[in-house]
Amino acid sequence: MGCGTRRSFMKGGALALLGLGSVPRFLVRAAHAEGAAARSKVLIAVFQRGAVDGLTMVVPHGDRDYYGARGSIAVARPIAGNLETTIDLDGFFGLHPAMAPLKPLWDAKQLAIVHACGSPDTTRSHFDAQDYMESGTPGVKTTQDGWLARGLLAEPAGSASPFRAVAMGSQLPRSLRGEIGAVAMGAVADFDVKQDMGRMAGSGTVNARRGFESLYEQGVQDILHGTGRETFDAVKMLKAANPQRFAPEHGAQYPRGKLGDSLKQIAQLIKANVGLEVAFADMGGWDTHANQGNEKGQLALRFAEFSQSLAALSRDLGDRMADVVVLTMSEFGRTVRENGNRGTDHGHATAMLVLGGGVRGGRMVGGWPGLAREQLYEGRDLAVTTDFRHLFAEVAVRHLGVPPTAPLFPGFPTNPAKYPGVLV
Repeated sequence: MGCGTRRSFMKGGALALLGLGSVPRFLVRAAHAEGAAARSKVLIAVFQRGAVDGLTMVVPHGDRDYYGARGSIAVARPIAGNLETTIDLDGFFGLHPAMAPLKPLWDAKQLAIVHACGSPDTTRSHFDAQDYMESGTPGVKTTQDGWLARGLLAEPAGSASPFRAVAMGSQLPRSLRGEIGAVAMGAVADFDVKQDMGRMAGSGTVNARRGFESLYEQGVQDILHGTGRETFDAVKMLKAANPQRFAPEHGAQYPRGKLGDSLKQIAQLIKANVGLEVAFADMGGWDTHANQGNEKGQLALRFAEFSQSLAALSRDLGDRMADVVVLTMSEFGRTVRENGNRGTDHGHATAMLVLGGGVRGGRMVGGWPGLAREQLYEGRDLAVTTDFRHLFAEVAVRHLGVPPTAPLFPGFPTNPAKYPGVLV
């Protein structure tokens, strides 16, 4: 077996033995970090995949051109006491009524909203825009690592835990790929070495009862003395921490669905003190080309699950939220004008949320470009006034402690003076 083939085989073996989990880089270094810091700062990144309509999520009800462009999908202006209309925030912007679970966080100044945020790149391709946002290099397809991985790599005093960076899902997201090492797990309970049966991703079931030797005829020594040992150590650490023992607290009720499940398990990892610094979760269903709805409809259902999940996380963690920041993102927004199918098409800028400890909340952040036709990007989309890299850099620097001079976004030196100002 050649060296390159063996390396890829070993990587595949680690994935198989961990069931739904994948463990890339941390397996090549000592990973068992007992006694991890009890209250480290944590960033939770939530990706709204599919391009969320920021103009429905955070309604600019004070812009006179909003209702003229939106037709049947416009969300009704705020009416005091009416919970089925826009929830006013500051007299100009408001939350979609299905986002009501987040209003208490706004009132408590724990939620800030950055509207007209996005990428300077012109693509309307979901694949390319997501790749650019996660790599942090708009327009460049050759970047090998992700912005979160680079941020953790530049952090001067990061956790040594194998669970320093965790993504909830079967695959590692683009933003966490790199030299730092990160773990992807479909579920905390599934992160295990299967003593009897291991499932090889994409290739059925293999018998592992005779140990590693039955799986690998060559390269056994590398696995037993390298990645295999460290895999067992990581599993042992998580078993000892037993995150599943932590039930939601303070009356928190996570909604059923992928995001609720992911955030519930992230909260368990935080409570278990396993050295978590960055967690990643995503939620799809935002590509609403047809029958989008207004106060009710398919998009409203997504907003309900989304906001209930975030609110449950905040309630569940209680005072631990002082050490946590949640950053939401989406690859781009939607067209300002309603299309012929009572939906919206791929646009440009959107709204991003920042909530948690240290957030300068109860504020709309960033410039508002306006919705008059002459103010729109290419005559059809909300224009970007806040480059997402400035927002991401502020969170990485002011919350995680990444040096402001770190090369977080290659070719784009971020300047603290240009941070949107979402954190103290």
